Amino acid sequence: MEKIRIVIADDHAVVREGLKELLNNQSDLEVIGEAEDGQRALEIAKRLKPDVLLLDIAMPVLNGLEVVRLLKEAEPRVQIVILSMFLKEAYVYQALSAGVLGYMLKTASGAEVIKAVRAAACNKFYLSPEINHEVIRKYLEKGSAAPSDNARYNLLSDREQQIFRLVVEGNSTRRIAEMLYLSPKTVEKHRANISKKLGMNDPLAMMRYAIKIGVIDPELWTAD
Repeated sequence: MEKIRIVIADDHAVVREGLKELLNNQSDLEVIGEAEDGQRALEIAKRLKPDVLLLDIAMPVLNGLEVVRLLKEAEPRVQIVILSMFLKEAYVYQALSAGVLGYMLKTASGAEVIKAVRAAACNKFYLSPEINHEVIRKYLEKGSAAPSDNARYNLLSDREQQIFRLVVEGNSTRRIAEMLYLSPKTVEKHRANISKKLGMNDPLAMMRYAIKIGVIDPELWTAD
């Protein structure tokens, strides 16, 4: 029997090591790669084409939801399980809408994580029992529609969403350009488009909006 091939993406080495040991101890599972940030996760998943990508949401460079969207465009056959500290309605909506098959909390047992990976490999959903059934019901009723608060955000292109997140995290235009291998002029153009689509120019308003829709978490954001 062929093993289920898995890539693990988490910015904490101790988490990656623990997951790798847990999954490799199963006769039907094999970890074939790991990544410490979202950009590396995307690159490795596109190159190795695993059966399942086990992915954290709060990742440097690209967050997990951005990785999901970009990977589903490039390699739709790779199934994705989110493993996160955060149980927020906005995160769950966006993850399901982007095409993930599993959403697990990091408080889940090893057995639950294994079940989620196996389910995803068989194209089946597996959601953490702690996820509010009302959230799931609303998602199923609305299909892939996100809550109304996300309407403007969903108008942004993938690149604009990526830059929006980096902006609200406090990165300068020059820093964003360096991180994404773009010219500062191109980043400024994207920022202007973002402001126009969102209808806001104030950085504080943007930051509050990003927190509200779950793009960043207030517990992860600190002012310089």
